[in-house]
Amino acid sequence: MSTLVEATSEAEFAAHLSSLPPTSLLVLYFHAPWAAPCAQMHAVLSALASQYPVATPPSISFVSVNAEELPDISEEYDVTAVPFVVLLRNGSVLESISGSEATKVRDAVERHAGSGTGAGASKTVIPPPLSTVPRGNGPATATQPPVNEDAAPALTPEQSKEALFARLAELVKAAPVMLFMKGTPSAPQCGFSRQLVGILRERSVKYGFFNILADEDVRQGLKEFAEWPTFPQLWVNGELVGGLDIVRDELDNDPDFLTEFSVNKSSAAA
Repeated sequence: MSTLVEATSEAEFAAHLSSLPPTSLLVLYFHAPWAAPCAQMHAVLSALASQYPVATPPSISFVSVNAEELPDISEEYDVTAVPFVVLLRNGSVLESISGSEATKVRDAVERHAGSGTGAGASKTVIPPPLSTVPRGNGPATATQPPVNEDAAPALTPEQSKEALFARLAELVKAAPVMLFMKGTPSAPQCGFSRQLVGILRERSVKYGFFNILADEDVRQGLKEFAEWPTFPQLWVNGELVGGLDIVRDELDNDPDFLTEFSVNKSSAAA
């Protein structure tokens, strides 16, 4: 049976991709160990993998990637949240699924690869959705709360707003430095976002990001939550700094403003 294999480095990931024949389906799973919904998705994909026999050459491959430890791979596939699953064949993306919708992931895999053990095989057992939320000091890729498939009473507008604000309060703390931007660092969708990404990269700042174009609730809700109507927005330690102009002003006034969060901090101090 096939297994879900963890790629521990960019070189290992590249070598695995190059070893697959063009006809193979690659199921790429991005996760973060601190994000509780990822435990459920790991179980789902491990169960799915076990339904497909090992073949030479392989017809399907399941690979797991730590989105925080291998950020360049995450950016390449536009990972904006975890869990995040990408299905590829011959280097082309067939489908991407963001969030913890296990049934959607299972159906996508079976649609592109078949049901694994044959037409008579039973559906993969999907564990119940988790209800926990990410810890406030999580790493560089924001997470989405799990989807509960059980019917629930409709929320009032006040309750919906309260729930959204609770989610935003977690998102702005998902990393010590969080950038809410249009697009992703590898493909910014506005000039201001591109320039702010450049500032962070020039200073080797380790940061998390959230593509507000991928989630309209976050895009609109964060304007009110932050009392700041435009994007990008940079947050540090859960506090809003502001947009591009404000960040530039902060750096003009204090060149060491972001030094604490630089990956080169220790070597610079030495």
